[in-house]
Amino acid sequence: MAAALGFAFLLALMFGGVPIAFAMTLAGFVGFGFVVGWQPALHMMSQVVHDSTLSYTFSVLPLFILMGNFVARSRLAADLFVAADAWVGHRRGGLAEATIWACGGFAAVCGSSAATSATMVHVALPSMRKRGYADTLSLGTIAAGGTLGILIPPSGIMLLYGIATGTSVPALFAAGVIPGIIACLLLAGTVRILTWRNPALAPAGARATWPDRLATLWQVWGVIALFALIMGGILGGVFTATEGGGIGAFGALLFALHRRALDWKSFVGILIQTGVTSAMIFAILFGAFVFATFVEVSGAPKLLGGLVRNLSIDPTVVMLAIIVIYILLGVILEEISMMFLTLPLFFPLVTQLGYDPVWFGIILVIVIELGMITPPIGINLFVIKAMVPETTQGQMLEAILPFTYALVVLLVLLLAFPELVLYLPRLIL
Repeated sequence: MAAALGFAFLLALMFGGVPIAFAMTLAGFVGFGFVVGWQPALHMMSQVVHDSTLSYTFSVLPLFILMGNFVARSRLAADLFVAADAWVGHRRGGLAEATIWACGGFAAVCGSSAATSATMVHVALPSMRKRGYADTLSLGTIAAGGTLGILIPPSGIMLLYGIATGTSVPALFAAGVIPGIIACLLLAGTVRILTWRNPALAPAGARATWPDRLATLWQVWGVIALFALIMGGILGGVFTATEGGGIGAFGALLFALHRRALDWKSFVGILIQTGVTSAMIFAILFGAFVFATFVEVSGAPKLLGGLVRNLSIDPTVVMLAIIVIYILLGVILEEISMMFLTLPLFFPLVTQLGYDPVWFGIILVIVIELGMITPPIGINLFVIKAMVPETTQGQMLEAILPFTYALVVLLVLLLAFPELVLYLPRLIL
């Protein structure tokens, strides 16, 4: 009952306009005070903030945010798009397919869906409009491709999930590789199906020569080198995820300087932007830890797990119910809020049922991807709508709907075949 009232109080605060970080902190503090006592609640809050602030693990987050900001400044996305266009642009809808693959490549060194979507609006949309692509296909492709930013490692959401649950970040990064490749294939396949059914959506383009194709690969050497350095070092045990974030940020800085994409003013701006973003996320993390501590002492996770066992409910049914709840929450909540709101209750239940926390982390990321392109709160749709203001909500819904089916297919595949997620972590780590 205490946990139920705590969740109700938290939702009331959120819908009343209180920022999620402060809402979780207040709800957790009040709930802990009623269950345990007000003096212990004060000690608990100060201890959570103190321990989290001094945690070495937490320093990985601003480092990867800094790396993503340097990468976005380096104009790598344009080179990735040109390279992908040279290889698949001659097909009907090839520019849309190139956008998907460019999003995947950019995601491998960025880690943010919103940044991926915003960048690809600038890079891909003008070219697709110039070649006569329908806006429904162009905008849907960019919004869906942008979701790859949190699935293909290194991923900001995976970092947050790993920090919040104590799950191995290198294992999560390894687990995201195969699902990320499958997601690219499914989204690119969706473009093929759409243009096959309605050729008017996009024309075919000119075929690039083999020398031109090979030349474009040289243009994206920075992406390949940075991704190989970070992921190879982390998964190979050469350095930790935190050290990998520092190396990645320094490598991205060198690459931005090499491409003359950075001056003193933009450098200071990137540092400020990184600091602001990191402070916002840390505030949310602190609030999540306070609220999670309250939920734990309330006994709700153990009670829920015991109820499931006593009623002999099939774990698969429970997992499907959790996924449905996440999809419904994704319609009304933004992604970070949704994750931290539910993890204190669902994560202990999932582990009690015997599910691998790494596998559940990837499932959660994919459900969050769906939320990012689901009206009315889908963050990728907001980003694109802000940058292409002439687009209506109805057009965005028409544009994105076919690509949501592709992500649902990916979700079903990973539910049916968990080894698609767990094979690489078990092989490498």
